[in-house]
Amino acid sequence: MPSVFETSSTATPITFVTKSSWDAVRETLPPAQRQFAIASAFAAKPGGYLALPTPDGAIAQVLFGLEDDGIRMRDLFRPGALPGLLPAGTYRFANAPHDARLATLAFALGCYRFARYRKADSPDVRLVPPDGVDAVEISRIADAAMLARDLINTPSNDMGPAELAAAAQALATEFGASFACTIGEDLKTSFPLIHAVGMASDRAPRLIDIVWGNPAHPKVTLVGKGVCFDTGGLDLKPSSGMLIMKKDMGGAANVLALARMVMDAKLKVRLRVLIPAVENAVSSNAFRPLDIFTSRKGITVEIGNTDAEGRLVLADALALADEEKPDLLIDLGTLTGAARVALGPDLPPFYTNDETLAGDIARCAVKENDPLWRMPLWPAYDAWLDSKTATITNAPSGGFAGSIICALFLQRFVEQAKSWLHVDIYGWTPSARPARPEGGECQAARAIYTLLSERYA
Repeated sequence: MPSVFETSSTATPITFVTKSSWDAVRETLPPAQRQFAIASAFAAKPGGYLALPTPDGAIAQVLFGLEDDGIRMRDLFRPGALPGLLPAGTYRFANAPHDARLATLAFALGCYRFARYRKADSPDVRLVPPDGVDAVEISRIADAAMLARDLINTPSNDMGPAELAAAAQALATEFGASFACTIGEDLKTSFPLIHAVGMASDRAPRLIDIVWGNPAHPKVTLVGKGVCFDTGGLDLKPSSGMLIMKKDMGGAANVLALARMVMDAKLKVRLRVLIPAVENAVSSNAFRPLDIFTSRKGITVEIGNTDAEGRLVLADALALADEEKPDLLIDLGTLTGAARVALGPDLPPFYTNDETLAGDIARCAVKENDPLWRMPLWPAYDAWLDSKTATITNAPSGGFAGSIICALFLQRFVEQAKSWLHVDIYGWTPSARPARPEGGECQAARAIYTLLSERYA
């Protein structure tokens, strides 16, 4: 998608107003525009929009309502609704919204349309970036977020393990990174859990491995869950639970988006990206409940539930990542319904035992309007993973603390990394909001990119 930003001296002004500021703003309007606003019953409600005319019928300026400063739940992405409201043209902010940088990013994200399978009316609007806002950086972030959205929104018949690998390879080629891929039966010895989850599909599983950057720089490794479709396996999901499982590779999509930001910004890291790409299918050779597999790390895993497959493929990838003792190891995955029950679709939980990292990522999440909430790696629950016939089970009986249990499972495969962060994302916006259309979503990547930018610029 082309950049929405341009430089123009004839841009139409957008004036942000709130209920408390509207009376004062109204009095500054020319008499004809003021009367038009009164006749239109414009009241500066959040999201309210009004185009004020010139005497010859052109647009003189646009009024757009925001929440008052004292409102606790302000939507800093509300200006992202503008691209869907504005007529074609070039615009500028006449005054400051609550956060000019986030409003600019929201405007860019609000221009996104998924148009692979049917014509979409992409907004023909441009924005002159406000003074002090880095349009190059905003474009970098927006382009990466749109990559994640496109990958997630693509249906599984066109986004299987091979297609996900091709997207990763294209990204690696664009930035001069190395690309390797272990496929099918070649996984069986070195990555048994990835092979077990993906072996029932006629679309071969694979482990994608991208490396970029100066080897002397700090090692940052990203691991993303790439389950391109999840039937639940033999523990079959109901149709309602299977409906949007094309998004189950959302962790991989967001890791690729994050990698794009990092490489495009040329951060001073040795970046590695690992994506186990599989389809959890049903067939005569599908892995079964109570099967036991020896993981790459040597930990034997009993299958308590075949629908808890994401943690299995991540476990082998994390074990590989951990072997080179990275300075920072991060994994993202659409993993548990328990996380959604606890925190809903918009607030992914994150887990780490690094207190400095926890504080930094929480701060960056607020700064970027990319919400995250810390949950505990509660040691007392670790014993719940015990199996009578293997080292651990992937899905203990009982329904308590599902997201924590998943995090504790993954923690078993991380021992040597200096710092580890696990994020249980949803990767999907159920109902459209400003700058966030219904469908695949970029979650956690922007917050993590800000953290990495602060540490490794």
